[in-house]
Amino acid sequence: MATKYDALIIGTGQAGPTLASRLAADGLKTAIIERNRFGGTCVNVGCTPTKTMVASARAAYVARRAAEFGVVIDGPVHMDMKRVKLRTDAVVRRSNEGVEKWLKNTKNLTVFEGHARFEGPHVVRVGDDLLTADRIFVNVGTRPAVPDIPGIGDVDILTNSDIVEIDFLPEHLVVIGGSYVGLEFGQMFRRFGSKVTIVEMKPRLIAREDEDVSLAVHGILENEGVDLRLNATCIALAPNGDGVKVTVDCEGGEPEVLGSHVLLAVGRQPNTDDLGLDKAGIDVNERGYIQVNDQLMTNVPNIWALGDVNGEGAFTHTSYNDHEIVADNLLNNDTRRLSDRIQTYGLFIDPPLGRVGMTEAQARESGREVLVGKRLMTRVSRAVEKGETQGFIKVMVDANTQEILGAAILGVGGDEAIHSIVDVMYAKAPYTVITRAVHIHPTVSELIPTTLGDLKPLETKADPQ
Repeated sequence: MATKYDALIIGTGQAGPTLASRLAADGLKTAIIERNRFGGTCVNVGCTPTKTMVASARAAYVARRAAEFGVVIDGPVHMDMKRVKLRTDAVVRRSNEGVEKWLKNTKNLTVFEGHARFEGPHVVRVGDDLLTADRIFVNVGTRPAVPDIPGIGDVDILTNSDIVEIDFLPEHLVVIGGSYVGLEFGQMFRRFGSKVTIVEMKPRLIAREDEDVSLAVHGILENEGVDLRLNATCIALAPNGDGVKVTVDCEGGEPEVLGSHVLLAVGRQPNTDDLGLDKAGIDVNERGYIQVNDQLMTNVPNIWALGDVNGEGAFTHTSYNDHEIVADNLLNNDTRRLSDRIQTYGLFIDPPLGRVGMTEAQARESGREVLVGKRLMTRVSRAVEKGETQGFIKVMVDANTQEILGAAILGVGGDEAIHSIVDVMYAKAPYTVITRAVHIHPTVSELIPTTLGDLKPLETKADPQ
């Protein structure tokens, strides 16, 4: 016999726990299901462990540069990877155990542990338990994609989920994928002391970004000794003793890279293949992502899809925002929409990239009359004082409405400074709100008004790919 609930949430990633708490607090009999570790990707194998490891890598980087700041360290800097792992595990454990305790102690909320599968539009089985609910929220996330690369079955590979679990230093880490995840791990392990080669099929790194951003990031990594192999048009893997041989077939350099370990960082795939979505009649696209409308509803009445599984964000902050949209619409009679969200995200290499809205290429292609302001970090006092002058600030503005279209801040503090632009964009206020504001000196944010005070027409040219 099925147990009836008012609301059922599948998955405890960023959208799930707070939504469950809000629904339960509103008086709905609520259940939430988790098949593995509480907290989802971000807490367990994503943001939390990686940024904790990035912090360790930065500490090593700063220690090696100590003499530049008049600090004397006797002897070479070396890594104790077991201690790095212990610190990372402690931070992760505090987060996922906190989520588990919170959920299990929430009034009016029942927690089920096991794999959920639909047996009908509003019927879900978890082990021996059969559950029905008036409203169901699918929040099952994604996992690392493993493409059909020749030879992939013949070698051991690491994904981003695996590499956060190692407690040793790879002698030579070959990273396949020159986008966000690959670049973060590549720089991180180079700073730990590994030799690192990043292999990318496209002509430049992070190809979705503007060329100037891509080239600047290229320079940052290359200056730290990361070997970059672009235009890798025919990637293949093969054993090489205890390591691996990666065929890259690039335009320049040796056709093969010999490494000790391989990290695949080539994207994500949704966890929808073993969920029984066909029995519920829920539509997915050709890549397996659940299709949703502007309120995150699926094609089946009273079933929603939130977080990475809907393919509408793929970030922790967008997943959390999904829950806000759904909860406010259901509980507060609001009219929040997915389409109101402005794209914003970060690349957490060091220095980081903060991004919001359109790229320069997208602004150019929009047909608008666009103004652009740009300022190098070499002209930002805060960056000079910290000895970290790589990168720049760039902002695009609609010349007619004076609204900001997008921005990129690559440099020290860029992941934080970008938010002063984000807030003004959500307010649909003119850029002059920022130019007339008084910011604190010395900060990175204080140079955003200066950058906006030097706007020039955007040249009409195609962005090289």
